[in-house]
Amino acid sequence: MSTIESSRPTFATTRPREGLFGQYALGQAYDEMFDRDLTPRRHYEPLFRRLASLAPEEFRRRKTMTDLSMRQDGVGFTVYRAEEGIERVWPMDPVPRIISAREWQQIENGLTQRITALNLFLHDVYHEQHILRDRVVDPHLVYGGAYFRREFVNAAVPKKIYIHVCGSDLIRDSDGRYLVLEDNGRTPSGVSYMLQNRQVLKRVFPQIFDQYDVRLTDDYPAVLLDVLKYIAPPAAATDPTVVLLSPGMYNSAYFEHSFLAQRMGIELVEGRDLVVDQNRVWMRTTRGLRRVDVIYRRIDDDFLDPLTFRSDSILGVPGLVNAYRAGNISLANSIGTGIADDKGIYPYVPDMIRYYLKQDAILPNVETFRPLVPSHLSHVLANLDKLVVKTVNESGGYGMLIGPASTAEQRAEFARLLRAKPRDFIAQPTIQLSTHPTFVDGRLEGRHVDLRPFILCGERTTVVPGALTRVALPRGSLVVNSSQGGGSKDTWVLADNDQD
Repeated sequence: MSTIESSRPTFATTRPREGLFGQYALGQAYDEMFDRDLTPRRHYEPLFRRLASLAPEEFRRRKTMTDLSMRQDGVGFTVYRAEEGIERVWPMDPVPRIISAREWQQIENGLTQRITALNLFLHDVYHEQHILRDRVVDPHLVYGGAYFRREFVNAAVPKKIYIHVCGSDLIRDSDGRYLVLEDNGRTPSGVSYMLQNRQVLKRVFPQIFDQYDVRLTDDYPAVLLDVLKYIAPPAAATDPTVVLLSPGMYNSAYFEHSFLAQRMGIELVEGRDLVVDQNRVWMRTTRGLRRVDVIYRRIDDDFLDPLTFRSDSILGVPGLVNAYRAGNISLANSIGTGIADDKGIYPYVPDMIRYYLKQDAILPNVETFRPLVPSHLSHVLANLDKLVVKTVNESGGYGMLIGPASTAEQRAEFARLLRAKPRDFIAQPTIQLSTHPTFVDGRLEGRHVDLRPFILCGERTTVVPGALTRVALPRGSLVVNSSQGGGSKDTWVLADNDQD
């Protein structure tokens, strides 16, 4: 026990006994709010005392206000099932997650290190390919990756930055260590929900901010816009024209697209709003065509340009890739970044950090087995009931086998797939994600959470002092994705080390 913890004062309400916390119980996972003896951690003590003093009926009223506020603000997302889109209101739990200043410093340093290495890796594999020649990363994994774009080998990208916006998913193991679960370097989503959660909580429950110095996240759109302007082509005007390219209103993240475009003061466009003429991109307006310099695209590579990628796509802009290769338009994120967040490449990120930066990874990976290695495949097949198996190019909680919750039929099917296409899968131990008090059925219960901080890479690297905390709402569930029934929490990063 540290000196700070052993000397801290004892409060009259140091442990949950009644009210909202009356039936709170700890499991095997690390709990964000409580020590193993159900004593609130130091930085959670003011929040615990506030919540412990509330009647369940009062907190239920706050939760109802939260849901109503989300509905009135139009904060939603779409779940795709059986080829049908179901629009849902964004689920938010009013109990915030709190990250101490010291913990955040480690997260910030680790993520800055990580995105630096990933950008160096992307520039390398699309140019000199030193890391492949030196066999630090298996060349077959790169060349066989679904998101490696051979068309862009030796193509220049503005400022040599490939990933401008990244959302890396972090989890905690049972010892409380932060681990990187995956990197999202293509079109990461969720930042609008992070910002909206803060605004709603301030509106419906302002009292819980008392006694806390919480760092602000409101400037994210301004910082993002600075990044986008920084990568504008050299021939662009002093104030380059930036647009956000969306697949349209039926996309699951359309709320975020419109939210960010409005906050940045830029145009929200679809593919039909843009046209390419003489390798330059123009936007159709009521006053005629207007030159576009930078596109913040929320469309995957495959759908960006039907002349280069999928010819059946109606979401993209014909000729966009040629304009990009000619240096007349900048894209964020760059084309081809998907190979960096391929789950088959993920196990090599600590090696990339050592190779390019001569440093050890500040934030370690989760232990990962690669079925392409015969000994790994044998281990995975023998332990399917204990492991989590993931498809390397899927996201949103799809294409997964959670061994302890699976059936014999599901394990047999995954065993067949693993033997047939080992490159398409990785496997990891089933980690009990950390838990956090969450309002369920009139009381607070522990639910598993993860953490998605957002990193912006332009003239400098900025790790936004907040994050999207996703929470698995069904009891015992480890799947936090909103598409699979997950919700979210406001995430506070403390500015004051004394509160640690």
